[in-house]
Amino acid sequence: MNDVTAEALTPKLTGKIARDRIRLLRTPRPPQGLIEKFKRIPDASSVISDVMDELGITGAIGASVLKPTLPNASIVGPALTVRNIIQREHVYETARDHVNRMAEFEAHNLAQPGDVIVIDGVAGISNMGGISAQTGKRQGEAGAIVSGGIRDVSHSRRVDYPLWATEITPVTGKWRIETVEINGDIQIAGIRVSPGDIVVADETGVCFIPIARAAEVLERALAKAAFEEEKCSAIDAGTSVADLPSKE
Repeated sequence: MNDVTAEALTPKLTGKIARDRIRLLRTPRPPQGLIEKFKRIPDASSVISDVMDELGITGAIGASVLKPTLPNASIVGPALTVRNIIQREHVYETARDHVNRMAEFEAHNLAQPGDVIVIDGVAGISNMGGISAQTGKRQGEAGAIVSGGIRDVSHSRRVDYPLWATEITPVTGKWRIETVEINGDIQIAGIRVSPGDIVVADETGVCFIPIARAAEVLERALAKAAFEEEKCSAIDAGTSVADLPSKE
């Protein structure tokens, strides 16, 4: 294997809690070229949401629910999933004894360039902070989607790490949250997300596309985007409303 050993290619796990919770060491990868083609679609979440409706796929969530932290941010990538729950012990006990069961750093450890961390998190508590965001940026992640709280937003903005979250709070999760699964199936706003599903996020919202349907969604989305571009060109050219293209 040239100068690269099998050991070097195996993610190094930093804690027994995390090792016990990881379902897949390797996030399923999309077909070659698929992510780049999704990135060509303008107004991607809207176009893809329409296509998913037509195909009977549930997977779109508005930006009023999952709010972006960076203006003009737009990302596409495979999901690397994390599931958090509240710790059983009272926070005063865990803080006093420094009991930290958060393990999203193991997701960063597993991440490959372009991955999107997707966290099924805890409301009212931070599931990702600034140092975590900076780590994700260093790992080459596209960004993160968090159902739950995040904090240190100025830090994540400073390192240009895009985040979409349901809440922003200063309340730390390190004494309150337990990560119970990495790279398993999760639920985000009632939508099932599996490792490797395609995540498309922009200022309008977030779409989760099942990897098994991604090529089908992509083909229709590219066609719809081309039709809308044609329609916009006709508008700019002064075509009357009655004569604008009306069928895709």
